[in-house]
Amino acid sequence: MGQPQKHFIIVAGEASGDVHAAHLVDELKKLDPALTFSGVGGPRLRSSGVELYKDISSLAVVGFVEVIRHYKTIRGIFDLVLQKIEEVKPRAVILVDYPGFNLRLAKEIKKRGVKVIYYISPQVWAWKAGRVEQVRKYVDKMLVLFRFEEDFYARHGVRVDFVGHPLVDALTAPVDKDKFCRRHGLDTGKLTIGLLPGSRQNEVNALLPVMLGAADRLQKEFPSVQFLVLKAHTIERSLLERYCRGAACRPKIIEAQTCDGINACRLCVVASGTATLETALLEKPMVIVYKTAFLTWLLAKLLVKIPYIGLVNVVAGKRIVPECVQFQATPARIAAELRKMITDEIRVTVIKEKLREVKTLLGPPGASRRAAGIIYGTTAPTP
Repeated sequence: MGQPQKHFIIVAGEASGDVHAAHLVDELKKLDPALTFSGVGGPRLRSSGVELYKDISSLAVVGFVEVIRHYKTIRGIFDLVLQKIEEVKPRAVILVDYPGFNLRLAKEIKKRGVKVIYYISPQVWAWKAGRVEQVRKYVDKMLVLFRFEEDFYARHGVRVDFVGHPLVDALTAPVDKDKFCRRHGLDTGKLTIGLLPGSRQNEVNALLPVMLGAADRLQKEFPSVQFLVLKAHTIERSLLERYCRGAACRPKIIEAQTCDGINACRLCVVASGTATLETALLEKPMVIVYKTAFLTWLLAKLLVKIPYIGLVNVVAGKRIVPECVQFQATPARIAAELRKMITDEIRVTVIKEKLREVKTLLGPPGASRRAAGIIYGTTAPTP
């Protein structure tokens, strides 16, 4: 496993965190090829040479109710990570997003005298603002993806650096739309709409049926529209097939080509999360959809302090794309929002202009490289 001063433990709790954490590991290894890594993550971290204690799927749940149901499993992973920290005595622990788990972990790590680096901020600016005090006490360095987060943490005395968003690097050169369509047997002359139902199974179960319901409605009105379902790497194809099999719109399931798939679409329907930023970077107008267990939604409604749920709107500081949340996440409502975009070219043009503004707020290319440089310097052993 390497000498302790050359070893990092890294903890990513969901699909997008796994991807960003893997890019970070790759950049750290460029700075020092002798560095070694272990921790919790998914296939992307494993492919970057990280020894995984547990796979990300054990943690990939969202919402208060869902976490309670999986508490025993999550607690077991929590204790395992602490055990490994005591055994390995790493140079630092890098926590990636997943605040419900990672902020509690940070507190325990600090008790053990190990440096804590937090990459991809918890959304304490949206809800549970009291958590910022936890960050100040237990995190040695916070690395954030959005400029407004840097301002927020700086006001609260947190050691913070803005590095920009790594998606800016990941989504720079998608395959040509016509080439993509021909490769997948799609009609290049049809208006293509992409459905992105999320990277967690419970998201897909909640959102894909209503997305497909909206698609079926639109297919009856606009026969020249075709639909794609873009599969996250954490989701089994069989789950998507089960829902798509009976859909009148006959969507094409696309694997491992999210960027190219979004680029081939004129419009998208996207589960709230990182995928909304991927879609924004490719300047595709979208409808953001969010739906969860009733109790989770009720608690969130009491705690959330910002008017938007979609990251695109949060970063913009205003509603630039429609959101269909909880009881509004219905086939009829989603179809109505898409219909406005299909029939109103001016509306689409305005949304694209605003999405370009969001792109500029995500920082220049090189976020993972900047983050790696800060982490390497912050954790360097003192002479």
